[in-house]
Amino acid sequence: MKEIREILSEIPNLELLNLDDAGVPYSPEEEDLEPFETFEENASSKAVYFRRKTDLPTIADDSGLEVDALNGAPGVRTKRFAPGDELEGEARDQANNAYLLSRLEGEPAQKRGARYVCVAALAWDTGKVDVFRGEASGIVLDEARGSSGFGYDPIIQDESSGKSFAELTPDEKNARSHRGRAFRALGEALRGKP
Repeated sequence: MKEIREILSEIPNLELLNLDDAGVPYSPEEEDLEPFETFEENASSKAVYFRRKTDLPTIADDSGLEVDALNGAPGVRTKRFAPGDELEGEARDQANNAYLLSRLEGEPAQKRGARYVCVAALAWDTGKVDVFRGEASGIVLDEARGSSGFGYDPIIQDESSGKSFAELTPDEKNARSHRGRAFRALGEALRGKP
């Protein structure tokens, strides 16, 4: 939410509420909102669900990593790519990174292309959803570099800077990231809207 607020801070008269601010308590139903095979469908599913709960225009996103050598995997399964459903937090991140590196073992650099993808969905009402896609290209490294960021950031090298995403400053990351690109596109669509 902090990152999204920073990205959209230049939109006049825009107030962003998180679910707590909007008075929406957690429901186990939320665990079933991402059954689809595309980021667009999953983001739209969440936006429409929470639009119904809040009766407010609602933004939701879905994001992940697509690796060329794996035919786009992990894709929408990015968070739970490695085996071990019980893993959470940093243990989950480390398992996902190790699993991805093991799947790419022996692959040359030219076959290790990857992209982070973020799709932001804006549900104006339950029947009208606009989607905005952002991508950040890179390659999968052989080993981790850097200590900031999270998830796959230490093993994905940003194409434009040559640094891993975990070596970028927060401002550099916002300027290059898939989430930054998707939400800047959404922000442009919001300019001038009541």
